[in-house]
Amino acid sequence: MISTKKTAMLILGLAVLTAFAGTMACQKKAATPAAEAVMTVTEFEGTVRAALGRYMYLSTAQGFDIVLPGFDAATLLGKTIKVKGNLLADHPPVFLADSVESGGQAVYTRSQDFQADDFVEMKVREAVPALAISGVNKPEEWEGKPEGKVYGMLQKGSPDAIVLSDDKGKEMARIIVDSMSTYSNYYIQKLRLFDKFWFYLKVKDSVDKKVRPRTKEIFHADVFGVGLF
Repeated sequence: MISTKKTAMLILGLAVLTAFAGTMACQKKAATPAAEAVMTVTEFEGTVRAALGRYMYLSTAQGFDIVLPGFDAATLLGKTIKVKGNLLADHPPVFLADSVESGGQAVYTRSQDFQADDFVEMKVREAVPALAISGVNKPEEWEGKPEGKVYGMLQKGSPDAIVLSDDKGKEMARIIVDSMSTYSNYYIQKLRLFDKFWFYLKVKDSVDKKVRPRTKEIFHADVFGVGLF
C-alpha cells in the first residue's frame, strides 16, 4: 500500500496535469463575465470508479470530482458512462455534470445548480491547522481547538476511529469518529489505493483521562474533509 505524503502529492499533481492536457480538448474564452467563471462544455468517458451521494469519479477525469446535483451517483458505480458538463473555475476541482449517458441511454439530466453543501473548498482546507498529537496525556494539544487536521488511518468499527502513529509506525492515539460527511466518505472511496491520509475534523469532547491510557482514545470528532494534503 502507498502511504507517503510526498508520493501522494506527486501523483495528484501529475493527475491534474494529465487531465488538463489530455481530456479538456475545447477550452475557449467565454463571451460574458458570468460565463468566464465556467470553462466551456466538455465531456469525459470512462468507468465510474468511486461514487457516493452526488459525487462521482472517473479515472479518465483524474483530478476532478464530478458532481450530479439531485442524483444518487452510487447507482452508476462500475458502469461505463459518457458525461458532459462544465469545470467550475470558482470551485476547483468540481466538474458539474449536465448530462450522463450509459449504454447509449440518458440516465441523468441536470435540473439543479451546484450548491456547496458539504463540499470543502481548497482555501478552507488550507486554513485548517494541523494538530500535533504526541500521545494521550497532553490534552492541550487538542482541547480548546474547534477544528484541526490529522494524518492517520481510518479503522472501521463500532465506532469508527482514526488511528494516529508515531514516526516508527507505532500506534499512539485514536480519535473517535462520531460522524463523517458524504464528501469525506466519497473521498475515502476515491483514495482506496492509500492507507493513510489527512482527516479534517471538528474537535469535540475529550475522552475521560482515566480511560485514555487504556484505549488510546483521546477525543470525539466529526470528519468534514479527507485528502492527500
